[in-house]
Amino acid sequence: MHPVVRALSAFALVATLQVGHAQVRPEVGKPLQEAANLLKANRAKEALAKVREAEAVANKSPAEQLTIDRMRAAAASRAGETQVAIRSFEATLASGRLSQAEQAQAAEQLAYLYSQTKDWNKTREWATKAKQLGGNAADLDKLLTFVNAQSGDFAQIAKDAQAAIEAAEKAGRPPEEADLLRLADALRRSGNAAGQSAVLEKLITHYPKKDYWAIVLGRVQSRPGFSPRLSLDVMRLKRETKTLETAEEYVEMTQLALQDGQAAEAKAIIEEGFARGLLGKGAEAERQKRLQALATQRATSAAADLAEAEKTAVDDKSGDALVRIGLALSALGQHDRAASLIQQGIKKGQLRNPQQAQLHLGIALARAGQKDRAVQAWRQVGGNDGAAELARLWSRAI
Repeated sequence: MHPVVRALSAFALVATLQVGHAQVRPEVGKPLQEAANLLKANRAKEALAKVREAEAVANKSPAEQLTIDRMRAAAASRAGETQVAIRSFEATLASGRLSQAEQAQAAEQLAYLYSQTKDWNKTREWATKAKQLGGNAADLDKLLTFVNAQSGDFAQIAKDAQAAIEAAEKAGRPPEEADLLRLADALRRSGNAAGQSAVLEKLITHYPKKDYWAIVLGRVQSRPGFSPRLSLDVMRLKRETKTLETAEEYVEMTQLALQDGQAAEAKAIIEEGFARGLLGKGAEAERQKRLQALATQRATSAAADLAEAEKTAVDDKSGDALVRIGLALSALGQHDRAASLIQQGIKKGQLRNPQQAQLHLGIALARAGQKDRAVQAWRQVGGNDGAAELARLWSRAI
């Protein structure tokens, strides 16, 4: 049941009990009891008419007036008489006779009623009071988020969401998914791209859903300074997080892997695309089949080709060839040898892209199931070309 309905039911119930306990005279109590019965039958407008009969009685005591105000508040809210309901709830609060729990219910109802009138300042005021009095914090937070969004106060949304996230982290709990989403959206709307990215990373850390990974990885290559040579590494991470979803992506990744001398990996990629039913049909089917045949042909001789390439790579001044060969061996399942060669290449030095080499060491270790060592390797990746961000994301993906 919606919290507003709970609040209304509680107010009507208290009013009914007061009638039943003779806190009011019969000429007041009888129409109020009839109003309560009509409310139970969902006949709110008729109930409101009965409340007005009680209101017409002269010389009402404070207890009688409070009972009338309670019942009018419940009936008017149900009948869609928003302004009447607002005045009635405010009257019950002004009586000074409500318990704290009842005050919280009245304040919560006023927050929702004012939201119907689009009076965002009053909505925020009463929602905040309701929370302070012990009202339903989760629902009130949602209402406040809605209000802030309507008024364009995304800074306040971000502040509230950030406070909730920090409180959860301080208590040793994962932040609520809804709070992370609220903060990410508020930062996006206020143009804080860097802040939004940081929150999205927290989101995939605690709630690693495909949709969230797709958003994060869809933004990586658009960052200032991102190097196109890392495109294959982005797609590797997409494949790891199961967000590689289109035929075009599978074809592109296969081609990039072949260009990089990663024949076994290219074969595995395109075969996965066919197995998923994304490739081998439509106007591009024949082209895709030719690409599969090429990847298969090169993968067949990959082990021998790599063994031959290793002989000459050992004498190279640069470690680039050893890194490439090592990563290729990892796709063949030769994990220990793969990691060893990449480490030799890094140690040899004179690398064109040392940060990417360190990234590839982590990938090889992750493929070997050595997650702790992989994370240690990724922590050493630096620079501003995108490799460090990919390393950080890889450590969240495995």
